Amino acid sequence: MNSKFILSLCAASVITISGCTTVAEMAGADSSTLNVAAAQGFNKTVQEASANKTLDTSSATYKRINAVFLRLKPYADQVNQTGQKFSWQLAVLKSDQVNAYVAPGGKVVFYTGIVNKLNLTDAEIAAVMGHEMVHALEEHSKNKIGAQALTDLALNIGLSAAGNNVGQLGAAAAQLGAQVGVGLPYSRSLESRADQGGLLLMARAGYNPQAAITLWEKMNKLDGAGGSSFLSTHPSNSQRIEAMRKNLPAAQAIYNKR
Repeated sequence: MNSKFILSLCAASVITISGCTTVAEMAGADSSTLNVAAAQGFNKTVQEASANKTLDTSSATYKRINAVFLRLKPYADQVNQTGQKFSWQLAVLKSDQVNAYVAPGGKVVFYTGIVNKLNLTDAEIAAVMGHEMVHALEEHSKNKIGAQALTDLALNIGLSAAGNNVGQLGAAAAQLGAQVGVGLPYSRSLESRADQGGLLLMARAGYNPQAAITLWEKMNKLDGAGGSSFLSTHPSNSQRIEAMRKNLPAAQAIYNKR
């Protein structure tokens, strides 16, 4: 099933979900399955990073990312219509990779490379994080992995939990992480929705949405140089930036009213 959750642009003063758009009912089991697997995958990522001494918990870059995370989180909670409470967590990984993602249930993973290589401002960090949060809030991962994969994942988790088989549960989580976190790209339409919703989310949190434009301008330059994991699943181009410019006034109005 596909989520029809929409961060509406109908009212400039608040982020609304219902009223201007139809929100389809979601099967709670599907959301729960994704969140359980994502939590396991996130824990595995954190454990491995800690063992490899690549988990950043104290640098200046970490503190900036964490401050943005804490500021965006309550506004993300306000628009959560998945039927599942998100248990937001952040992991910052020491890596030159230009990458970031938010897995189902609110598991945020940021690589220091995306901040340091692009010399991101706090508002540009918020643009990246807001965009990724919308992917999680709209459950776009369901579109990525498909209905059958969700069913198989739920079965694997159920059997593993029943038999207390941590290894199988970890494998199921790894399967999800490979497909959602850093694997399959989202469709162009879902990327557009995440762009649109991300603008509104960052504006509500008090970040100037204009920074989303400068972010993707930086991404365009990096795209020309190559070597970005983030851009392999988030193509940057002039058409995308132009579409964001068209959606900017509504988000700017929210920001200006704060």
